[in-house]
Amino acid sequence: MDFPVSIETKKIPHASSKVNIYYPVVRNMLHPNIQLKINHAIVATLNKLLIEQNFYEPSLVEMQAGYEIKNNQRNILSLNLIVYSFTGGAHGMTIIKSLTFDTETGKQYALEDLFKPGSDYEKELSDIIRKDIKRWNVELLGTFEGIRSDQDFYIADTSLVIYFQLYEITPYVWGFPYFPIPILDISNIVKPGGPLDRMMSFT
Repeated sequence: MDFPVSIETKKIPHASSKVNIYYPVVRNMLHPNIQLKINHAIVATLNKLLIEQNFYEPSLVEMQAGYEIKNNQRNILSLNLIVYSFTGGAHGMTIIKSLTFDTETGKQYALEDLFKPGSDYEKELSDIIRKDIKRWNVELLGTFEGIRSDQDFYIADTSLVIYFQLYEITPYVWGFPYFPIPILDISNIVKPGGPLDRMMSFT
């Protein structure tokens, strides 16, 4: 059935009022094992982010964690986990990590899973982003060499959004550089039956 999945917000208890950790939990799915698989992936990713952001360190001053649901339709759930931490200095640091699932199977998608086997998706996406960088006059820290094979992404309705972490390609003041790419623009390399194809077939 092609229904959105139910999402519940959970909070990790903490003694400090400056540490607030919220995260999503999938509920009321028809298949408990698939629900467990998705929730386990979310919690495992969150815990990795918390470790990277010094949640377990005495140096932690402040931490705020939350999430954004980017797509919850057509049996595709795509979400962002966002963790900000401050341990002193000029400013804190934020990390965003995206997860995309098939809610019928529990499969978690990597970027390469969205495209036809053997397609040069890295080059095609990089070329589009390179044009956007020029068109939008994005200030870079160096020459844009292209995306990684495991570049951060999420699916938002009829677009694939590629993004970069703070300092990855731009100065801090630019925040997170997001590059929305209409799925129809890359339909030639989209994997048949994959999540992008599923989103595109309803447009």
